[in-house]
Amino acid sequence: MISCKEFWSKKTLVGLGLGQFLSLLITSTGFSSSELARKGVNAPTSQSFLNYVFLAIVYGSILLNRKQPLKAKWYYYVLLGLVDVEANFLVVKAYQYTSLTSVMLLDCWTIPSVMLLTWIFLKTKYRFKKIAGVAVCVAGLVMVVFSDVHAGDRAGGSSPRKGDSLVIAGATLYAVSNVSEEYFVKNADRIELMAFLGIFGAIISAIQISILERNELRSIHWSAGAALPFVGFAVAMFMFYSLVPILLKISGSTMLNLSLLTSDMWAVVIRRFAYHQKVDWMYFVAFAAVAVGLVIYSGGDKQDDQCHADVANEDIERCKHFVEEAGYGSCNRGAIAGSSKTGDSSKQDLSTTGVVEGKTTKTRLLEEMRR
Repeated sequence: MISCKEFWSKKTLVGLGLGQFLSLLITSTGFSSSELARKGVNAPTSQSFLNYVFLAIVYGSILLNRKQPLKAKWYYYVLLGLVDVEANFLVVKAYQYTSLTSVMLLDCWTIPSVMLLTWIFLKTKYRFKKIAGVAVCVAGLVMVVFSDVHAGDRAGGSSPRKGDSLVIAGATLYAVSNVSEEYFVKNADRIELMAFLGIFGAIISAIQISILERNELRSIHWSAGAALPFVGFAVAMFMFYSLVPILLKISGSTMLNLSLLTSDMWAVVIRRFAYHQKVDWMYFVAFAAVAVGLVIYSGGDKQDDQCHADVANEDIERCKHFVEEAGYGSCNRGAIAGSSKTGDSSKQDLSTTGVVEGKTTKTRLLEEMRR
């Protein structure tokens, strides 16, 4: 059984807290996008472009000052930038064709995709506890989707099949992006990852803007009311991208995507208390379900680490036992050889040599064990 101290380890608390802060950042980007849409601004790639520019400037400057060789090939970052830009574009584009309900439900496809990719490429092992946590989280979100709150949203959009396909494609690309970032964070360098993601993301976004959103940007009447949400979106996304690698290193990409499930629920809570809008009770039940699922998924990591530590300690104890036997056995044999003929100085020298050799063997084995 998992004790309370093992369950609520520092790693668990940091992962849960950071995950919810990232979820709040995503919620803030949603409000910024809604405000821009209300003002007639429909340029998703342009919004992401400013975020990539911030990443390139901040982390690129740090990378240049370090003057270190790259730990990963630059063209891998080109592919990652392309995947990340298109994932953002496809999911935002899907809102034009299908309902919010469908986007929320189908966006969950990211979670099994991430689990499959991490299992295949990162060799991540998922025990029953973690699978149960994922199931509880998804059940909580499905509870929201099929609640009466979205009753008027189930009619669908102008082209539901096209919109649903875009969501699934975008969710799959999100999974590829998250797993790739987890790999680079754990095997390369976080600063290098953020710098090149910003550089190539900005280049790819600029090309896409010139092709798809050029006329949209010309038609925008820029003012403080339009510029503030635009900049606010970019700042929130910059913070989100900067903190995501930390959570990926601590808890992995599956935990990241599970944490982001609460973003829609945080939005409902903000609407309830900030705008005094009526909220269905099912939302709060679903929020609790997702929270419980996150705790189940992330909890008990300390016990798993302790199990590995216990196995390692058992190996060390066996090595120590072997060292003790080898070292003192040589000493004993040397002592017996020396005491058998007390008048023979050569035998005494032999016994002394045996003691020294025994102690040397013991010391050498202990050093190897420490390494």
